[in-house]
Amino acid sequence: MRRTDQVRLFQTLPHACGYYAERTAQNLVLDPAAPHLDRLYGPALERGFRRAGGHLYFPHCPQCHACTPCRLDVANFQPDRTQRRCLKRNADLVVSESMPGYNRERHSLYERYLQSRHPGGGMDDAEASDFRRFLTAPWSPTLFLELRQGERLLAVAVTDVCLNGISAVYTFYDPSESARSLGTYAILQQVELARRRGVPWLYLGFWIDGHPKMDYKRRFRPLQVRTAEGWQSMPRA
Repeated sequence: MRRTDQVRLFQTLPHACGYYAERTAQNLVLDPAAPHLDRLYGPALERGFRRAGGHLYFPHCPQCHACTPCRLDVANFQPDRTQRRCLKRNADLVVSESMPGYNRERHSLYERYLQSRHPGGGMDDAEASDFRRFLTAPWSPTLFLELRQGERLLAVAVTDVCLNGISAVYTFYDPSESARSLGTYAILQQVELARRRGVPWLYLGFWIDGHPKMDYKRRFRPLQVRTAEGWQSMPRA
């Protein structure tokens, strides 16, 4: 960041970890009231930050350093056999770049997804304000990749497009279509979006070694992780 782009960092209070029930988590957050957050977003991505709603944050847990930023090298990515089958299986879908924001169709899909993935966890009763607060921000360069079968909306990939990379923020999809592997298909479409926009990286959030929810990220190669020495290629398993 340039000297004129200096911004305050805040540390959150301890809260429940989203990955390990027995742990607590804390984040570093860029001042959400800082001007020009849109201009800071790209450099923050490069440093491993991630967007949730209007906040740019980085995990900063005193007793745990499991969350590691990761990104895909778009130019050198080639889909493996499973990913090629996924592309073929979803060849009937139409993918469109849409303006971000709330509507009833998206909210209904979001609710069904959360009820399937997080039953009884407090997230499964999301109101319109929850949708807007979590997925969008007025300063963020966001678009919604919509995946449709005819008129039917099957998935939405919330995607932020910066000059130096694309961030896969969140994807929600129809839980009755699990055979399609829509989460994988959404990432493959974000790769294509990055290529169309001419940006080198697709940021996939955080990698947690050994966590089952993260295994799918290892299948996207070549993957880089950010260490204390900077971005490094992830070794193959």
